[in-house]
Amino acid sequence: MVITDYLVNENFGDNMITLSPDDVKQRFGPLFAQKFLVMVDERSGAAEILEQCRVRGTVEWDAMNRRRAGGAVGRCEVEGTTMTIHARLGKYPVNFGSAAGDIGGQALEAVEVSGDEVITIWAGIAGAGVGVASCLPQAPGVIRTEYPSEDDLKVGGARTNHVRIISPRYEKVCIGIDDTDTKVEGATWVMALKCVEACRIEGVEFLNMRLIQLNPAVPDKTSNCVSSALNFAVRPGKIPKLLEAVRLFVEKNTFSKDTGIACYHGIKDFTDATIARQVKTEILTREQAEREAEALGIEFLDRSNGKGRIGALGAVIWGNRGTEAAGLYGEHL
Repeated sequence: MVITDYLVNENFGDNMITLSPDDVKQRFGPLFAQKFLVMVDERSGAAEILEQCRVRGTVEWDAMNRRRAGGAVGRCEVEGTTMTIHARLGKYPVNFGSAAGDIGGQALEAVEVSGDEVITIWAGIAGAGVGVASCLPQAPGVIRTEYPSEDDLKVGGARTNHVRIISPRYEKVCIGIDDTDTKVEGATWVMALKCVEACRIEGVEFLNMRLIQLNPAVPDKTSNCVSSALNFAVRPGKIPKLLEAVRLFVEKNTFSKDTGIACYHGIKDFTDATIARQVKTEILTREQAEREAEALGIEFLDRSNGKGRIGALGAVIWGNRGTEAAGLYGEHL
């Protein structure tokens, strides 16, 4: 079963119904979505959609169904009760296949940028329709939801539901930090987490922090040779303020003269970059790191021009790679 009926905005026309999250909650009662956030990167045609639910089982089921249906979805990841959808910008047909008649289904049809907002278009069948029509629309982070007709406000059973969920436009920023300690004081991961607390800015959402295991054979290190990555979802106008706040905090509180701070603004997978292997297996020079960073569009914020730039680059390269980031090269759980 290929669903194409609601892939164009014209289907949300004269009969369209618009509800705020409070309106949705009043109509259906409070449900279980706890966060909804969309980051976009128009340069690469990519988006990341972050959803949090009260329990893990629902996001696991949603992730499997959305991946199966295709549409704008590339892949899905689940960590705890949070799902991240890696999606393409644009509109795409979705295919529920046998799920349409047997087990229900849920799909992301489109992700569109409209000025300072992002529109995601969803379809759901049976119980999955409850999720897209009444649960997600009341999540914190949603501005409003548009329904093509009253029929799309009837959820459950064997019905099909279509909605457009409108949320603020966010962009993704990954910041890598390394060499803030010495052999007698400090720890970079502690510095990184303190930095998050010190740099709370309206319009900036902290996503996660990762520890990146670099090459432990590097001779000039403190102990473990580990750098830290901080990931943020940021309203576009707030990016310069965040970067400057991080730089000032780290440079004020570091114990080292070689501290490195790197950043990447956008959504990009560095898996295939040669440097991804090299930072975990080879001994690199600062000059090598700077050349690789320039080629990949990764910038340095620090003013020390020290060896910490190598680890800071490695943190950005591996900052969105999950548990692999924390392991030696080639290690998996």
